[in-house]
Amino acid sequence: MTNETLPKTAKLTLGDHAIDLPVMVGTAGEVAIDIRQLRAKAGAITYDPGLGNTGACLSKITFLDGEQGVLRYAGYPIEELAKSSHFVEVMWLLLHQELPSAQQLAQFTHDITYHTMLHEDLKRLFSSLPKAGHPMAVCAAAVGALSTFYQTAGNQTHEQNWIDAIRLLAKMPTIAAYSYKHSIGQPFMYPRNDLSYAGNILHMMFATPCEAYEPNPIVARALDLLLILHADHEQNCSTSTVRTVGSSGANLFASVSAGISALWGPLHGGANQAVIEMLMSIRDGKRTAREFMELAKKKDSGVRLMGFGHRVYKNYDPRALILKQACYDVLGQLGKKDPLLDIAIELEQIALNDAYFVDRKLYPNVDFYSGIIYKALGIPVDMFTVYFAIGRMPGWISQWLEYQADPEARITRPRQVFMGATPRPYQPVEKR
Repeated sequence: MTNETLPKTAKLTLGDHAIDLPVMVGTAGEVAIDIRQLRAKAGAITYDPGLGNTGACLSKITFLDGEQGVLRYAGYPIEELAKSSHFVEVMWLLLHQELPSAQQLAQFTHDITYHTMLHEDLKRLFSSLPKAGHPMAVCAAAVGALSTFYQTAGNQTHEQNWIDAIRLLAKMPTIAAYSYKHSIGQPFMYPRNDLSYAGNILHMMFATPCEAYEPNPIVARALDLLLILHADHEQNCSTSTVRTVGSSGANLFASVSAGISALWGPLHGGANQAVIEMLMSIRDGKRTAREFMELAKKKDSGVRLMGFGHRVYKNYDPRALILKQACYDVLGQLGKKDPLLDIAIELEQIALNDAYFVDRKLYPNVDFYSGIIYKALGIPVDMFTVYFAIGRMPGWISQWLEYQADPEARITRPRQVFMGATPRPYQPVEKR
């Protein structure tokens, strides 16, 4: 059925009652049934655990087709952006859904560069936290604390939202680096205005006051690529969290702090750390890759295959294809060889030729190869998800801004199907 022959309404019959529900078609052809009047007209709601079939918003930012393995930012294929663009330009693209002019990009880059420093008082927050604390918890706390330093946040005028967006995009790498420096007991390194966005991250992470440090351009470019690939991914768990918190009127810093906490979960952004830990367990254990995959097929084995499969993609994750090649390129340029990459390739080949994984459409996702690159760049394992958060920041902010500008936006308030006890009288404790 084509768009031209698609009916304008869908008929729902509930008992003897029939209602017509409007049919919507997105610009990429996705069909949706508008159920906003369902409860009012039919006295019923939908039941959709995990909201996998629910369109919660209209968006112009990111499109993905999980069946075909397609990902586009504002219409631009991720493959082209990964090859030709850079992260700061992608930030602007997500925020405006258009590529910047040379003048716009220069001004935007300047604004980001000159907002990277943190208020000196914020340093006390880092020093008050345990060094062994996970850096994602530290980052969530620090981003939330920005609301206390920028108390005009939350006015939600266009001008205020823009300066808050600039501040957050600029300061997130500094917060991330400070969380790492605190964990290892090294002094914080101030950002440098002469470095690129990715180069500055590396400087703040790895430089010390003892000697001069210049970021390796190969490492900086590889990091920039990772940030581009992480920049947005439609209505995932953390993005929908940012939108949900923002729907209450919470300011940008509070909303993104919640998104960082959501990203931390091992089923979301924390998966790249889990992949590396899985690969290391195979390398250091007594099982071969094939033995591991056989155990992964058994539900009661306690062995779980990480980095394969995706809630939306039922084809090869296009970001994983880019990163697979990037693994070879980066390791080759750095003159490194990592046995974890060999194990990863073997796991992938087994999965692609095993009916169990093929039938379940379990293809490598972005987390499967990103951890190998992070490891090659010298990024500590517990910082992998923090770098994911740096990359996802423009996506979160763009989605939050889009929600604030949406005339149909309402506070997020899902319904439920109650399955508990029916009305019953209260009994005093002595009669129970």
